[in-house]
Amino acid sequence: MQGRDERMSAGETRGTAALALVFAFRLMGMFMVLPVLATYGMELPGASATLIGFAIGGYGISQALLQIPFGMLSDRIGRKPIIYAGLLLFLAGSVLAANAETIWGVIGGRIVQGAGAISAAVMALLADVTREQHRSKAMAMFGMSIGLAFAVAMVAGPLLASAFGLSGLFWATALLALLGLLIVALWVPTPAKAQHLRETQLARSNWLPTLKHPELLRLNLGIFSLHAVLMATFVGLPLALEGAGKLPREQHWWVYLSALLIGFFAMLPFLIVAEKKRQMQKVLPLSVVLLLGCELFFWGFGSNLQSLVACAVLFFTAFNLLEASLPSLVSKLAPLGGKGTAMGIYATCQFLGIAIGGVLAGWLLSHGGTAAVFWGAAGFCALWLIFAATMQTPPYVTSLCLPLSPVALQDSSLQARLRRLPGVADVLLATEEAALYIKVDIQQTQRSTIEQMIEAASSNAKKPVWEK
Repeated sequence: MQGRDERMSAGETRGTAALALVFAFRLMGMFMVLPVLATYGMELPGASATLIGFAIGGYGISQALLQIPFGMLSDRIGRKPIIYAGLLLFLAGSVLAANAETIWGVIGGRIVQGAGAISAAVMALLADVTREQHRSKAMAMFGMSIGLAFAVAMVAGPLLASAFGLSGLFWATALLALLGLLIVALWVPTPAKAQHLRETQLARSNWLPTLKHPELLRLNLGIFSLHAVLMATFVGLPLALEGAGKLPREQHWWVYLSALLIGFFAMLPFLIVAEKKRQMQKVLPLSVVLLLGCELFFWGFGSNLQSLVACAVLFFTAFNLLEASLPSLVSKLAPLGGKGTAMGIYATCQFLGIAIGGVLAGWLLSHGGTAAVFWGAAGFCALWLIFAATMQTPPYVTSLCLPLSPVALQDSSLQARLRRLPGVADVLLATEEAALYIKVDIQQTQRSTIEQMIEAASSNAKKPVWEK
């Protein structure tokens, strides 16, 4: 059966690597300015603490508004046109910010950058250029590229700003957008036909069940709060390092690099154990508590450089753990066949958190200094903790989408036989996609068993022995 082919083809590997690179370049362009806007941005004419907050969170506003519409439009007119348009908007926003003579120009540029909301289109194109059995590998490559982009951005941002100023930093983001356009044009294959899959598509029929799902609502609030806290921290921490910590802004890069690397390796054992022991409902609230403690620590001990650096390590340990675990939980909890819709709403909440976190942090900074910013971030953590503490144990299931032959589609008893397998939570036959969606605990029933049943149905063979 096709599902047993373990190797990605050359085209799949090239397409996945190219799309991951495009995604990483775009995220680097977004993230590189975060560690420097609070310090370098204050030198711009008309700048104030409140407007710096708008500049930091501005791209989240347009991202939140356009993320879902752009994804749905890509289903109608194609993935690549949307990706080209999004990268051109990102390029235009970067050029606008690079040529800005006031803080308002930077804010406008950041909003235009965010208008290039191509995440859903890129993910849909990834599904188009990869087979289902290799999609988890492709998503793993994406995850690594996102983490690497964030780490590189935290180091490159301060270094580029120190060498070329804020304008030079935005010119660098424009170059990244241009490189992304070239990669899409030259390396990303154009699929013969778009696959309108429920796992990547934003389906209207799934909106209400997803929005009403109480556990998904907790996770959406979680990603909103997490990125609001991140934006607020990048408003307050650079100023704390430069002021009370007496660390010149040109040297901030080593703090972020150290915190990210140590935090990444520190969170891995907790993530692995939580998944293996199926204790994520306990680890997640504890991570929120750690995040809350870090914000209070920033407030209470922000006058000491060593304390700030040590706390930054703990902050990124908690942040990396939460950032890695939340999407996995969304995938487990999403209604069967509704993963695309669930992830679209999740991403929208993430960008809303970026927008509100940046804007609110700027306002707090103007009224109460960095202490108020850290208290505000702690407030987001406390609100999240109230909901995270009552989180139910998530179902430890894997969502699979398996292709069906015309013969298997006509097998009226296939769904019933699959439902009787141990660990199967739900089954959905998508006739229009010629696919079967199934949620299963792979510790109880392996994927190969399900594929064998589908293969038997496809060949009209006798029922396998496990059904007798």
